[in-house]
Amino acid sequence: MTQEINFAQARFMLSSLERKDWVADRGAEVAFVGRSNVGKSSAINAITNQKSLARTSKTPGRTQLLVFFELLEDIRLVDLPGYGFAKTPIAVRNRWQEQIVEYLSTRESLKGLVIPMDIRRPFTELDQQMMSWTDDLQLPIHILLTKADKLSRGKANSVLLDVQKRWLANYDASVQLFSAPKRLGVDVAREKLQKWLKGNSNNS
Repeated sequence: MTQEINFAQARFMLSSLERKDWVADRGAEVAFVGRSNVGKSSAINAITNQKSLARTSKTPGRTQLLVFFELLEDIRLVDLPGYGFAKTPIAVRNRWQEQIVEYLSTRESLKGLVIPMDIRRPFTELDQQMMSWTDDLQLPIHILLTKADKLSRGKANSVLLDVQKRWLANYDASVQLFSAPKRLGVDVAREKLQKWLKGNSNNS
């Protein structure tokens, strides 16, 4: 996989909760998963330089299916349902969780996981559970501290350092500041995705 990826060429492929309908499990893909309303879809749109590739909404829990986007032949991004939205019916939430678990634990083409977290509330209990579980699967993780524009530069950098020192010492994970509206950190995120999708699994 030596061809440079142009993220702006991303296109919608399909969306489905059922494994039988997912894109064929070959090539390479990176998945985005995070707590509802942390800016996951906005991050995908910023990285792909498209305003509405991933559906965004002020209503949490909008992403209810696994959504596949093609970057190149057999190279993809995947938007997973958000977790932790309390107003979603329990049965629906359980179904999402089952499919997320099945996807993450069985998908051979999955090269890494991007977890957006609101910089004002990073590492909630649900985030910690997701980190621990994916670490057991030996999946490299990259954390986007989203909405970094909501804090001063000094405060944002302080949170970044705290996350690096307090949370990431025991994980195969990296972290960065990110703001979709200000396009802060977009190039850094793209560089990480390029490495994973082009066959470099090193999480440095």
